[in-house]
Amino acid sequence: MLRSLSRTASSLRSPTRISLRSSRAASTYLAPVATYKYKVHQSQRLWSSQQVSRFSTSTLLSKDVTVTFIEPDGNEIQATGEEGTNLMELAHENDVDLEGACEGACACSTCHVILDDNVFDSLPEPTDEENDMLDLAFGLTDTSRLGCQVLLTPDMEGMRIKLPSATRNFYVDGAKPSHH
Repeated sequence: MLRSLSRTASSLRSPTRISLRSSRAASTYLAPVATYKYKVHQSQRLWSSQQVSRFSTSTLLSKDVTVTFIEPDGNEIQATGEEGTNLMELAHENDVDLEGACEGACACSTCHVILDDNVFDSLPEPTDEENDMLDLAFGLTDTSRLGCQVLLTPDMEGMRIKLPSATRNFYVDGAKPSHH
């Protein structure tokens, strides 16, 4: 390996490949390049072997979870998404009228959803930022959460998610959210 590195460095110094005025300048500028290439190659090789060991079969075989969104008019929409997808993204992928004006940055309350008691109790506590945004939500209940902060888990299979009758800033022109 060291021989190939020195061969690479010497071939980079040749005047046909690069034009520098002196050989001293070539060794000054090109030796670090050869060393860098070697380090990058080594780090890529290490990364790829470590990356494989980081994945477990449960990560590679993520489960699909089916939930039901209940719109304010009573219309029910079944949606299926991969484990780890947040409720707002799932709603957008399935044409459910859940706005999400901040696109999941936890900076608004337009993706406010109302969960069943048992599902709400099984979720981690909301962060202070989420609670601050929920204070602005229309029709707040004891089991309200922001859809962008709730990630699908296999335990949520069959969960029913109610949408509030209004949001604080649904598009003024009546536009419906669409997936990008």
